[in-house]
Amino acid sequence: MRLLEKARDVLDEVFPGMDKRLAEAPLAVWEQPGGPGLTVFKDASGPALLVPAAHGGRGASLLTATRVQRAIGARSPSLAVATTMHHFSVASLVEVAAASTGMEWMLLAAIARDNLLVASGFAEGRAGQGILAPTMSAVERNGVVVLNGTKKPCSLARSMDLLTASVNLPGDDGDARLAVAVVPASTPGVSVQPFWNTPVLAGAESDEVVLTNVEVPQDLVVRTELADGDQLDQLQTVGFVWFELLMSASYLGAVTTLAERLLAADRADTWVSAQVANTVRAATLLLEGTAAATVGHIGEQHLADALVCRYAVQDAITQVLDLAVEGLGGMEFISSGDVAYLTGACRALALHPPGRHRMAAAMRDYFTGGPLRVP
Repeated sequence: MRLLEKARDVLDEVFPGMDKRLAEAPLAVWEQPGGPGLTVFKDASGPALLVPAAHGGRGASLLTATRVQRAIGARSPSLAVATTMHHFSVASLVEVAAASTGMEWMLLAAIARDNLLVASGFAEGRAGQGILAPTMSAVERNGVVVLNGTKKPCSLARSMDLLTASVNLPGDDGDARLAVAVVPASTPGVSVQPFWNTPVLAGAESDEVVLTNVEVPQDLVVRTELADGDQLDQLQTVGFVWFELLMSASYLGAVTTLAERLLAADRADTWVSAQVANTVRAATLLLEGTAAATVGHIGEQHLADALVCRYAVQDAITQVLDLAVEGLGGMEFISSGDVAYLTGACRALALHPPGRHRMAAAMRDYFTGGPLRVP
């Protein structure tokens, strides 16, 4: 069908055979804890998607990446969500490396060469917790940074090779500055505890990662100029643009699976089917247009546009779910767990930071001429 035709063509072009492998098993196989999705992703060299070609990666643009995530999300929402967190971390490292003479390029090359999965210990899932607020404590001791704390939920918790963790460290003026530590998963003191207690998106491995007196070398700590905890610097702006658009693409792909089921149903109401298809296509055009326009220097305008896009996709998903579930009817809902599962999974886009109500004042202030802040 045409709703996912371009996305699946791009996935086949970037990762030949991945879509075919994902289509060979039912949804439940990919969504279960410990499922084979991440193995398929690594077999296809998926971790290298955003690593620049000069360093052994595929150097995908944001537009290409959104299409890849949409196609993956249509087969496995868990895999799309988990790998979005990897891509978010890699995109941030690429931004750091572009303005650094440190070892970030070596790290990116290793991610591409060795198929390393990078988990994100950045945004906390608790209500009322600021998206930029570190969840790890950090102190400098004997030439290393010592980390303690926990991140929950943390996607890729059980398959990660590296963890990126946000911390506060004193700057040259003595005031606290946000920093990002890159922690190998095999470092002593890193452990994983059960946390995710719902079957929805269980394949994303969103458990609790605990750091206990974890020592990180200084060259694996990236320092930023972010001081007040709510105004974004360049690194965070770039990272969140990628995060919002790739996460939106992942859930849009998942809901498009329901749209395809409705279009294939012989008894489905024609108006409902057309409305669902129109809504999915409109959201896709908005997502791809926003991604295509995000080129060159990424600034707060691009982040504002990415947030507008994310909230619009969120609304489109809600509309499609309401229409598609009713249009498919009770027998489809009863005969397979897929419809109920996708209904729950797709609504999780609203749970990712920053929530629209939390951002309401910030967006109003931005559109009336103020800076964009993420509370």
